[in-house]
Amino acid sequence: MPRTEALSVGRDMTQRVIRTNVRRTGVVTLAIMATLGLAACGSSSTAVNSPFTGSIPVLQHGPTYEVKAANLSGLGPVLVDGEGITLYLFVTDHQGQPSRCYGICAIQWPPDLLPSGVSAPRAGPGINPHLLGVSLRTDGTRQITYNGWPLYFWPPDNAPGKATGQELTNAGGLWLVVNPAGQAVHSR
Repeated sequence: MPRTEALSVGRDMTQRVIRTNVRRTGVVTLAIMATLGLAACGSSSTAVNSPFTGSIPVLQHGPTYEVKAANLSGLGPVLVDGEGITLYLFVTDHQGQPSRCYGICAIQWPPDLLPSGVSAPRAGPGINPHLLGVSLRTDGTRQITYNGWPLYFWPPDNAPGKATGQELTNAGGLWLVVNPAGQAVHSR
């Protein structure tokens, strides 16, 4: 056999072996993935719950810079934003002074901020507009206040009617909902 034919046959054999190995590897990989997939579908003693299951929260249609009153079970009328999300005060703050909640505190308890381009918070139903105000934060953002108290959100309260942050001691202090008179509410 001439040398060029031998090289051609050698290349053909090498390509055939590579194609066969690629096919086998693909089949083996597919079989492993299918086995793992079926094993994952079987029952086990460990339950994994997704935070994304259940119903989607239905927010109200007001702007987040609106403050209004809403009745919460066991707490009476409290401050919420325009979407119906409960607002809190931080007892460590001093009434009439800027927020003392920064860093990890402000990550855990996001301040209720005025969006850029909005000059003042909006007083919604049940709110005394004279008690609404704004306080400047160290980063230049403007935080909504009520009766001199800077207002905050608790992220687990992701739907109207929740007050899961009520009376939590967290991030250096106590957190309480606020009533329309601008006073901290202690659970009944």
